[in-house]
Amino acid sequence: MELEVADMLEVVHREAVYLWYYFDIQFRQIFWYWLLGMLLGSAVSVFLKDRIHNAFRSLGEKKLGVFGIVIASILGIASPLCMYGTIPIAASFSKSGIRDDWLAAFMMSSILLNPQLIIYSAALGQTALVVRIASCFLCGIAAGLLIRIFYRNKTFFNFKGFEEPKSRDTDPNIFLRFVKNLGRNVKATGLYFLFGIALSALFQRYVPQDIMTGLFGGNEAWGVLMAATIGVPLYACGGGTIPLLQAWLSDGMSMGSAAAFMITGPATKITNLGAVKIILGAKRFMLYLAFVMVSALITGIVVNLVV
Repeated sequence: MELEVADMLEVVHREAVYLWYYFDIQFRQIFWYWLLGMLLGSAVSVFLKDRIHNAFRSLGEKKLGVFGIVIASILGIASPLCMYGTIPIAASFSKSGIRDDWLAAFMMSSILLNPQLIIYSAALGQTALVVRIASCFLCGIAAGLLIRIFYRNKTFFNFKGFEEPKSRDTDPNIFLRFVKNLGRNVKATGLYFLFGIALSALFQRYVPQDIMTGLFGGNEAWGVLMAATIGVPLYACGGGTIPLLQAWLSDGMSMGSAAAFMITGPATKITNLGAVKIILGAKRFMLYLAFVMVSALITGIVVNLVV
Protein backbone atom coordinates (compact mmCIF):
# COMPACT_ATOMS: atom_id res chain seq x y z
CA MET A 1 0.00 0.00 0.00
CA GLU A 2 2.78 2.38 0.94
CA LEU A 3 4.57 1.55 -2.31
CA GLU A 4 1.42 2.32 -4.33
CA VAL A 5 1.04 5.69 -2.63
CA ALA A 6 4.72 6.44 -3.18
CA ASP A 7 4.40 5.50 -6.86
CA MET A 8 1.35 7.72 -7.25
CA LEU A 9 3.14 10.64 -5.61
CA GLU A 10 6.11 10.10 -7.90
CA VAL A 11 3.86 10.15 -10.95
CA VAL A 12 2.11 13.31 -9.76
CA HIS A 13 5.45 14.98 -9.08
CA ARG A 14 6.79 13.99 -12.49
CA GLU A 15 3.71 15.33 -14.28
CA ALA A 16 3.87 18.56 -12.28
CA VAL A 17 7.51 18.99 -13.33
CA TYR A 18 6.58 18.45 -16.99
CA LEU A 19 3.69 20.91 -16.81
CA TRP A 20 5.81 23.50 -15.06
CA TYR A 21 8.45 23.06 -17.76
CA TYR A 22 5.94 23.82 -20.53
CA PHE A 23 4.41 26.68 -18.51
CA ASP A 24 7.78 28.25 -17.75
CA ILE A 25 9.03 28.04 -21.34
CA GLN A 26 5.95 29.71 -22.78
CA PHE A 27 5.73 32.29 -20.00
CA ARG A 28 9.28 33.40 -20.79
CA GLN A 29 8.48 33.56 -24.50
CA ILE A 30 5.28 35.58 -24.21
CA PHE A 31 5.50 37.65 -21.04
CA TRP A 32 7.37 40.57 -22.58
CA TYR A 33 4.92 40.81 -25.49
CA TRP A 34 2.06 40.85 -23.00
CA LEU A 35 3.72 43.52 -20.84
CA LEU A 36 4.59 45.71 -23.82
CA GLY A 37 1.02 45.31 -25.06
CA MET A 38 -0.30 46.47 -21.68
CA LEU A 39 1.98 49.51 -21.73
CA LEU A 40 1.06 50.46 -25.28
CA GLY A 41 -2.64 49.84 -24.72
CA SER A 42 -2.71 52.08 -21.65
CA ALA A 43 -0.65 54.76 -23.40
CA VAL A 44 -3.06 54.85 -26.35
CA SER A 45 -6.06 54.85 -24.03
CA VAL A 46 -4.77 57.72 -21.88
CA PHE A 47 -3.05 59.90 -24.46
CA LEU A 48 -4.58 59.14 -27.88
CA LYS A 49 -8.06 57.67 -27.43
CA ASP A 50 -9.91 61.00 -27.56
CA ARG A 51 -7.92 62.12 -30.61
CA ILE A 52 -8.73 58.90 -32.46
CA HIS A 53 -12.43 59.14 -31.65
CA ASN A 54 -12.60 62.85 -32.48
CA ALA A 55 -10.89 62.13 -35.81
CA PHE A 56 -13.65 59.64 -36.56
CA ARG A 57 -16.36 62.09 -35.54
CA SER A 58 -14.89 64.67 -37.91
CA LEU A 59 -15.48 62.30 -40.84
CA GLY A 60 -19.20 63.07 -40.57
CA GLU A 61 -18.50 66.55 -41.92
CA LYS A 62 -16.75 65.24 -45.05
CA LYS A 63 -18.03 63.65 -48.23
CA LEU A 64 -15.67 60.69 -48.48
CA GLY A 65 -18.02 58.08 -49.89
CA VAL A 66 -16.62 54.55 -49.94
CA PHE A 67 -13.18 55.81 -48.91
CA GLY A 68 -14.68 56.73 -45.54
CA ILE A 69 -15.16 53.00 -44.90
CA VAL A 70 -11.43 52.42 -45.32
CA ILE A 71 -10.55 55.24 -42.92
CA ALA A 72 -13.16 54.01 -40.43
CA SER A 73 -11.65 50.52 -40.45
CA ILE A 74 -8.17 51.92 -39.80
CA LEU A 75 -9.40 54.09 -36.93
CA GLY A 76 -11.27 51.11 -35.49
CA ILE A 77 -8.03 49.15 -35.23
CA ALA A 78 -6.29 52.17 -33.70
CA SER A 79 -9.01 52.52 -31.04
CA PRO A 80 -8.00 50.90 -27.72
CA LEU A 81 -11.55 49.84 -26.85
CA CYS A 82 -12.80 46.26 -26.77
CA MET A 83 -16.28 45.21 -27.93
CA TYR A 84 -17.99 46.24 -24.69
CA GLY A 85 -16.50 49.73 -24.90
CA THR A 86 -16.91 50.08 -28.66
CA ILE A 87 -20.72 49.88 -28.66
CA PRO A 88 -21.39 52.88 -26.34
CA ILE A 89 -18.85 55.04 -28.17
CA ALA A 90 -20.44 54.00 -31.48
CA ALA A 91 -23.77 55.21 -30.08
CA SER A 92 -22.26 58.66 -29.58
CA PHE A 93 -20.79 58.55 -33.11
CA SER A 94 -24.25 57.77 -34.49
CA LYS A 95 -25.76 60.74 -32.65
CA SER A 96 -23.11 62.99 -34.13
CA GLY A 97 -24.13 61.99 -37.66
CA ILE A 98 -21.71 59.22 -38.62
CA ARG A 99 -23.17 56.98 -41.33
CA ASP A 100 -24.05 53.36 -40.58
CA ASP A 101 -21.62 51.93 -43.15
CA TRP A 102 -18.73 53.83 -41.58
CA LEU A 103 -19.91 52.81 -38.12
CA ALA A 104 -20.03 49.16 -39.19
CA ALA A 105 -16.45 49.31 -40.49
CA PHE A 106 -15.20 51.03 -37.33
CA MET A 107 -17.02 48.68 -34.97
CA MET A 108 -16.05 45.48 -36.78
CA SER A 109 -12.33 46.24 -36.92
CA SER A 110 -12.35 47.65 -33.38
CA ILE A 111 -14.00 44.49 -32.05
CA LEU A 112 -11.40 42.29 -33.76
CA LEU A 113 -8.22 44.18 -32.98
CA ASN A 114 -6.64 47.01 -30.97
CA PRO A 115 -3.08 48.33 -30.48
CA GLN A 116 -2.57 46.22 -27.37
CA LEU A 117 -3.54 43.01 -29.14
CA ILE A 118 -1.32 43.88 -32.11
CA ILE A 119 1.76 43.90 -29.88
CA TYR A 120 0.64 40.76 -28.10
CA SER A 121 0.01 38.96 -31.40
CA ALA A 122 3.62 39.61 -32.41
CA ALA A 123 4.45 36.65 -30.13
CA LEU A 124 2.95 34.43 -32.84
CA GLY A 125 5.52 35.54 -35.41
CA GLN A 126 5.65 38.08 -38.22
CA THR A 127 3.43 36.10 -40.61
CA ALA A 128 0.65 35.64 -38.08
CA LEU A 129 0.84 39.32 -37.12
CA VAL A 130 0.53 40.49 -40.73
CA VAL A 131 -2.33 38.04 -41.35
CA ARG A 132 -4.19 39.26 -38.26
CA ILE A 133 -3.86 42.95 -39.07
CA ALA A 134 -4.77 42.51 -42.75
CA SER A 135 -7.73 40.20 -42.09
CA CYS A 136 -9.22 42.45 -39.40
CA PHE A 137 -8.80 45.52 -41.61
CA LEU A 138 -10.49 43.78 -44.55
CA CYS A 139 -13.30 42.43 -42.35
CA GLY A 140 -14.04 45.98 -41.27
CA ILE A 141 -14.16 47.13 -44.88
CA ALA A 142 -16.36 44.19 -45.88
CA ALA A 143 -18.82 44.97 -43.08
CA GLY A 144 -19.01 48.60 -44.13
CA LEU A 145 -19.51 47.76 -47.80
CA LEU A 146 -22.31 45.28 -47.07
CA ILE A 147 -24.18 47.86 -44.97
CA ARG A 148 -23.65 50.45 -47.69
CA ILE A 149 -25.03 48.12 -50.37
CA PHE A 150 -27.98 46.51 -48.58
CA TYR A 151 -28.94 49.19 -46.04
CA ARG A 152 -28.28 52.38 -47.98
CA ASN A 153 -31.71 53.83 -47.24
CA LYS A 154 -32.43 51.94 -44.01
CA THR A 155 -31.12 52.16 -40.46
CA PHE A 156 -29.05 49.16 -39.44
CA PHE A 157 -28.22 49.97 -35.81
CA ASN A 158 -30.46 50.81 -32.87
CA PHE A 159 -28.42 52.54 -30.17
CA LYS A 160 -31.40 53.52 -28.04
CA GLY A 161 -30.44 53.33 -24.37
CA PHE A 162 -26.70 53.41 -24.98
CA GLU A 163 -24.78 56.45 -23.82
CA GLU A 164 -21.09 57.24 -24.21
CA PRO A 165 -19.33 55.91 -21.10
CA LYS A 166 -17.66 58.35 -18.78
CA SER A 167 -13.88 58.19 -18.95
CA ARG A 168 -12.14 56.75 -15.91
CA ASP A 169 -8.87 58.41 -16.93
CA THR A 170 -9.57 61.64 -15.05
CA ASP A 171 -6.71 61.93 -12.57
CA PRO A 172 -5.16 65.42 -12.94
CA ASN A 173 -1.69 63.90 -12.62
CA ILE A 174 -0.98 62.47 -16.06
CA PHE A 175 1.53 59.92 -14.74
CA LEU A 176 -0.95 58.61 -12.16
CA ARG A 177 -3.62 58.53 -14.84
CA PHE A 178 -1.42 56.23 -16.91
CA VAL A 179 -0.48 54.04 -13.91
CA LYS A 180 -4.14 53.60 -12.89
CA ASN A 181 -5.12 52.67 -16.44
CA LEU A 182 -2.26 50.19 -16.60
CA GLY A 183 -3.38 48.67 -13.30
CA ARG A 184 -6.91 48.18 -14.62
CA ASN A 185 -5.48 46.70 -17.80
CA VAL A 186 -3.32 44.19 -15.95
CA LYS A 187 -6.21 43.27 -13.64
CA ALA A 188 -8.53 42.70 -16.59
CA THR A 189 -6.15 40.48 -18.58
CA GLY A 190 -3.60 39.06 -16.14
CA LEU A 191 -5.57 36.03 -14.98
CA TYR A 192 -6.58 35.20 -18.56
CA PHE A 193 -2.91 35.42 -19.57
CA LEU A 194 -1.83 32.94 -16.89
CA PHE A 195 -4.82 30.68 -17.51
CA GLY A 196 -4.04 30.64 -21.23
CA ILE A 197 -0.46 29.55 -20.58
CA ALA A 198 -1.63 26.88 -18.13
CA LEU A 199 -4.15 25.55 -20.65
CA SER A 200 -1.48 25.61 -23.34
CA ALA A 201 0.85 23.56 -21.11
CA LEU A 202 -1.90 20.96 -20.69
CA PHE A 203 -2.40 20.78 -24.45
CA GLN A 204 1.34 20.40 -25.08
CA ARG A 205 1.68 17.67 -22.47
CA TYR A 206 -1.43 15.58 -23.08
CA VAL A 207 -2.67 16.25 -26.64
CA PRO A 208 -0.52 14.48 -29.26
CA GLN A 209 0.85 16.69 -32.00
CA ASP A 210 -0.60 14.52 -34.77
CA ILE A 211 -4.12 15.14 -33.41
CA MET A 212 -3.67 18.91 -33.67
CA THR A 213 -2.20 18.53 -37.16
CA GLY A 214 -5.08 16.30 -38.18
CA LEU A 215 -7.71 18.72 -36.89
CA PHE A 216 -6.24 22.08 -37.90
CA GLY A 217 -3.29 21.37 -40.20
CA GLY A 218 -2.85 21.33 -43.95
CA ASN A 219 -4.88 23.40 -46.37
CA GLU A 220 -8.17 21.64 -45.72
CA ALA A 221 -11.31 23.76 -45.40
CA TRP A 222 -12.41 21.36 -42.63
CA GLY A 223 -9.55 22.50 -40.39
CA VAL A 224 -10.47 26.13 -40.97
CA LEU A 225 -14.11 25.40 -40.14
CA MET A 226 -13.11 23.57 -36.95
CA ALA A 227 -10.89 26.47 -35.82
CA ALA A 228 -13.59 29.02 -36.61
CA THR A 229 -16.13 27.00 -34.65
CA ILE A 230 -14.07 26.47 -31.49
CA GLY A 231 -13.24 30.18 -31.48
CA VAL A 232 -16.86 30.90 -30.52
CA PRO A 233 -17.02 29.14 -27.11
CA LEU A 234 -13.31 29.15 -26.25
CA TYR A 235 -12.45 32.83 -26.61
CA ALA A 236 -12.66 34.87 -23.40
CA CYS A 237 -9.83 37.38 -23.72
CA GLY A 238 -6.99 38.00 -26.16
CA GLY A 239 -4.60 37.52 -23.28
CA GLY A 240 -5.71 33.93 -22.90
CA THR A 241 -5.75 32.81 -26.53
CA ILE A 242 -2.29 33.89 -27.72
CA PRO A 243 -0.53 31.17 -25.68
CA LEU A 244 -2.94 28.59 -27.07
CA LEU A 245 -2.43 29.74 -30.65
CA GLN A 246 1.33 29.73 -30.21
CA ALA A 247 1.24 26.13 -28.98
CA TRP A 248 -1.22 25.04 -31.67
CA LEU A 249 0.81 26.63 -34.47
CA SER A 250 3.93 24.87 -33.25
CA ASP A 251 1.95 21.59 -33.20
CA GLY A 252 0.87 21.89 -36.82
CA MET A 253 -2.12 24.24 -36.93
CA SER A 254 -2.27 25.94 -40.33
CA MET A 255 -2.03 29.71 -40.52
CA GLY A 256 -5.46 29.82 -42.14
CA SER A 257 -7.01 27.96 -39.22
CA ALA A 258 -5.33 30.38 -36.81
CA ALA A 259 -6.66 33.34 -38.83
CA ALA A 260 -10.21 31.93 -38.68
CA PHE A 261 -9.92 31.48 -34.90
CA MET A 262 -8.65 35.05 -34.50
CA ILE A 263 -11.77 36.36 -36.25
CA THR A 264 -14.55 34.30 -34.68
CA GLY A 265 -13.05 34.48 -31.18
CA PRO A 266 -13.22 38.22 -30.44
CA ALA A 267 -16.25 38.78 -32.69
CA THR A 268 -18.37 36.28 -30.74
CA LYS A 269 -17.07 36.85 -27.24
CA ILE A 270 -19.89 35.42 -25.13
CA THR A 271 -19.88 38.12 -22.44
CA ASN A 272 -20.56 40.87 -24.98
CA LEU A 273 -22.90 39.29 -27.52
CA GLY A 274 -25.93 40.41 -25.53
CA ALA A 275 -25.11 44.06 -26.21
CA VAL A 276 -24.61 43.31 -29.91
CA LYS A 277 -28.02 41.66 -30.08
CA ILE A 278 -29.64 44.71 -28.50
CA ILE A 279 -28.31 47.16 -31.07
CA LEU A 280 -29.01 44.85 -34.01
CA GLY A 281 -32.19 43.00 -33.11
CA ALA A 282 -32.70 39.25 -33.59
CA LYS A 283 -32.70 39.14 -37.40
CA ARG A 284 -29.69 41.37 -37.92
CA PHE A 285 -27.88 39.66 -35.05
CA MET A 286 -28.12 36.39 -37.00
CA LEU A 287 -26.78 38.21 -40.04
CA TYR A 288 -23.86 39.41 -37.91
CA LEU A 289 -23.04 35.87 -36.78
CA ALA A 290 -23.30 34.59 -40.36
CA PHE A 291 -20.99 37.38 -41.54
CA VAL A 292 -18.43 36.50 -38.88
CA MET A 293 -18.42 32.79 -39.74
CA VAL A 294 -18.31 33.34 -43.51
CA SER A 295 -15.55 35.95 -43.15
CA ALA A 296 -13.53 33.56 -40.97
CA LEU A 297 -13.91 30.69 -43.44
CA ILE A 298 -13.01 32.79 -46.48
CA THR A 299 -10.07 34.37 -44.68
CA GLY A 300 -8.76 31.01 -43.48
CA ILE A 301 -9.03 29.36 -46.89
CA VAL A 302 -7.38 32.30 -48.68
CA VAL A 303 -4.58 32.50 -46.12
CA ASN A 304 -3.87 28.79 -46.50
CA LEU A 305 -3.66 29.23 -50.26
CA VAL A 306 -1.36 32.25 -50.05
CA VAL A 307 0.87 31.58 -47.03
